Amino acid sequence: MSLTTPLDDYIASHSSPEGDYLYRLFRATHVEILAPQMASGHIQGRLLKFLVKMMRPKRILEIGTFTGYSALCMAEGLDEGGKIFTFEVEDELEDFTRRWIEGSEYADKIEFIIGNALEIVPTLGEKFDMAFIDGNKREYIEYYEMAMSHLNEGGWILADNTLWDGHVIEPERQDAQTNGVRAFNDHVRGDERVEVVILPLRDGLTIIRKK
Repeated sequence: MSLTTPLDDYIASHSSPEGDYLYRLFRATHVEILAPQMASGHIQGRLLKFLVKMMRPKRILEIGTFTGYSALCMAEGLDEGGKIFTFEVEDELEDFTRRWIEGSEYADKIEFIIGNALEIVPTLGEKFDMAFIDGNKREYIEYYEMAMSHLNEGGWILADNTLWDGHVIEPERQDAQTNGVRAFNDHVRGDERVEVVILPLRDGLTIIRKK
């Protein structure tokens, strides 16, 4: 579900800017990386920063780093001593993403890990106050349950792309990714351990609070 270009421009012009470093990362992502639309972008990035500032997590788990845009936005909002553990399974992204993370002023707040979060997170011995799920849509339920098992009481989970360009309400769409998103949305809505709301921002952003 995309907003019209004029409305996008209006929203962007009436929102706080993303800053030069993030702007350059976003541009470089579009020039050098396949499927650049996977990057969070200006408005969602500002929201992520705001949510981190409001929720004040000390430890954040991110599943799906891509080129690091969302991790850097969340790092902006972290209090002193906060840490983000961000996982990316696509190792061909490592050089690009590591360069941009390590070149930022928030490098000390971000632990960038190449590998499967489902396998590695249980070995870390960490508890998290917030998680951001933006990985393989077919595995969203697995990511969610893993995050829940390592999330403190009162913690938050954000899940991206939960409207999946509107395909979630199109019965004819039966591909694995769309079905994965639908199954995740149904799973979370039926989970009595949490409260949940879906925001129609960009491609859908679900905000979940663990009771």
